[in-house]
Amino acid sequence: MSRPPGRKQENHKISRELVVLTYGALVAQLCKDYEKDEDVNTCLDRMGYGIGVRLIDDFLARSAVKKCRSYSETADMIAQVAFKMYLGVTPSVSCSSAAGNEFSLILDKNPLVDFVEELPAERASLCYCNLLCGVIRGALEMVHLAADVTFLQDRLKGDAVTEIGITFLRKAEDRKHKRN
Repeated sequence: MSRPPGRKQENHKISRELVVLTYGALVAQLCKDYEKDEDVNTCLDRMGYGIGVRLIDDFLARSAVKKCRSYSETADMIAQVAFKMYLGVTPSVSCSSAAGNEFSLILDKNPLVDFVEELPAERASLCYCNLLCGVIRGALEMVHLAADVTFLQDRLKGDAVTEIGITFLRKAEDRKHKRN
């Protein structure tokens, strides 16, 4: 079907509360399906990875960002543009290595846990928002940046902030391709 000329494409937005509640229901169902927290964490990471692989196209089209020239620029882009665009928050970024390949995204507020007070005692090793790690890893892989992405701190586990660690796995020089 075609759109009549001059009519703008409608941008359908989903309520943030609906997304948060749906995500909570997803995690609850995974907890019922899997006995071990590690299996739930792996499943969330895998699902997030699949989302990230597909989401990068939308991000690049909607944000019109230029190519990042360093890991630092990439980490800033994730925090200042991607998180703001998709979650409505802007985490702070800190570099945690002299090599310049390890960064932390520190979220003062994590919208995915708006309706979660604390994790049940029997689920102490559950990484409730592990989907985010998979999303970041999948999106980075699609722009040829291999990275290890993990939660370093989590408010749901009693930490002061939520912190996501990103370690780029190749040195900056390794990213350059040689032409034969």
